[in-house]
Amino acid sequence: MTTADGRFSIVFNGEIYNYLELRAELVKLGHQFQSQSDTEVLLHAFSEWGPACLPRLVGMFAFALLDLLERRLFLVRDFFGIKPLYYTNRHGVFAFASEIKALLELPGIQRTANPHRVFDYLRWGRTDHGNETLLSDIRQVPAAHFLELSLDSSGESRLQRFWRLDTSQRITLSLKEAAAKLRDLFLENIRLHLRSDVPVGAALSGGIDSSAIVAAMRLVEPNLDLHTISYIADDPALSEDCWVDLAGSKARAIVHKVKAAPDEMMDDLDHLIAQQDEPFGGTSIYAQYRVFRQARESGITVMLDGQGADEMLAGYRPFLASRMVSLVRQGQSSKAVRLLANAGRLPGRRATTQLLMEAASHLIQPEWQSLARRFLGKQIIAPWQNGNWFRNHGVLVEPSTFYSTSKKEELLREHLRQSLEETSLPMLLRYEDRNSMAHSIESRVPFLTPNIVSFVLSLPEEYLLASDGTSKNVFRLAMRGIVPDAILDRRDKIGFATPERHWLGVLRPWVEKTLISETARQIPAINAPAMMQDWKCVSEGKKAFDFRIWRWVNFIRWVEHNQVSFDDSSSLVLASNQSASVTFRSRLPLSA
Repeated sequence: MTTADGRFSIVFNGEIYNYLELRAELVKLGHQFQSQSDTEVLLHAFSEWGPACLPRLVGMFAFALLDLLERRLFLVRDFFGIKPLYYTNRHGVFAFASEIKALLELPGIQRTANPHRVFDYLRWGRTDHGNETLLSDIRQVPAAHFLELSLDSSGESRLQRFWRLDTSQRITLSLKEAAAKLRDLFLENIRLHLRSDVPVGAALSGGIDSSAIVAAMRLVEPNLDLHTISYIADDPALSEDCWVDLAGSKARAIVHKVKAAPDEMMDDLDHLIAQQDEPFGGTSIYAQYRVFRQARESGITVMLDGQGADEMLAGYRPFLASRMVSLVRQGQSSKAVRLLANAGRLPGRRATTQLLMEAASHLIQPEWQSLARRFLGKQIIAPWQNGNWFRNHGVLVEPSTFYSTSKKEELLREHLRQSLEETSLPMLLRYEDRNSMAHSIESRVPFLTPNIVSFVLSLPEEYLLASDGTSKNVFRLAMRGIVPDAILDRRDKIGFATPERHWLGVLRPWVEKTLISETARQIPAINAPAMMQDWKCVSEGKKAFDFRIWRWVNFIRWVEHNQVSFDDSSSLVLASNQSASVTFRSRLPLSA
């Protein structure tokens, strides 16, 4: 879309939920509109306020805006990176796209692996953070940033952050007052995210977050034709069927359920790998893929989902250890001991000794990390990795962790910020976006707006993680009377979990074929025979199962599908130039 005077043009992916309010303000300033679209509102907002309009937006967005008068191109990505935006600048040619695969079709773009990000994924399962990708030639605009590019001969570019999550702010409210405020913010977010001219549904796992979204949708829009889509695991230990039924019944929703099997995943795997563009963390991503497929088959084109709630409301297990350390640093050791005892009794939670190890790893000084890891038999470079290859490519591996380097008294708050900006959420948003768009579904995430996230992270830590180990403390209180009490009182956590160990056991011939494949043997970053030996020990019960197995086979298939190379000389020069300033730091505790 282009402005009437021809100065500004925009290519836009996403939704601006507060476009009606912005449009009314722009009309008062003299702007005239030719359509009812949020795209036109965004175009006029940028023409009026420039990049200063960005913090005023409520929505998910990735857009390119061309200013012909100033001869500038702006590439902009939303506050949390809900929508993707990739670019490459190679041999004097600058290009951008919503998907990596589109850029790989351009001449001169190399498919060379980025050693730093390869290590990050293989060892820790991390992707999508910062502005790098697993391919050296491809970059991404980070969340809450815009890239400004001059169209003059200099081709100067500047990456600038337009919003930052401020965790230093504190709001003094009682728990009851905070819950009331959070309830109002959440319901307003749901109201905005329901703005649509097509049917709107929701992904329903049966947990607190998705059940709250579904219940709030019914509360905000009593006459809404509400459909929910749920994945139901065959394994009774992972099935949330009863919770889905309870939440769906309470919200008077039409509930759709889908199941998945390992052979079905194999049939869809190539398409899933192609859609995701980069490797993904586990087979649960396939369960999500099937949910969106079912949504499409059910005639739903817009879905609401609960991404981000766990990251800001301390819903994951490692947050318990961070909270314990916060209490210790604040001189409240008795409360830390009580939290440890209570957390050890929660269903599905880690054993008390495991929590102690995680908490201790946050407190150990960096210089003692290597010694502690050797004592515990934990290695930074795993036997199935080619340590020499990574070192030769400038990957400087240090045993120090985020937890030990952060000296803040409120470690939990910092851990939450990191999970929102650097570790957990960026990956989950990529999975969500690619899986939904693979089936032409627009997936909206009402928890992820600056106002609600900033408010939650300004509250006392005990409002988020209670002294008895209960996560999402303030949100559970906020949803009383809206969500069934039985769901709000849940202490377990499942989500769209698949029986991954069983699935890979069923697929054992395929796993072994992948690990001994020609592709695996030619990847210099890994030690394929060691992987195969490790797999045999796991399959025979001699070693514990974890997600590393899936990372191996997914990475090998990704390399094969994308014809990724590992020996480009230019990438060696890049790694050498960066080695003085780039240091890899583990983001996991000693127990990982």
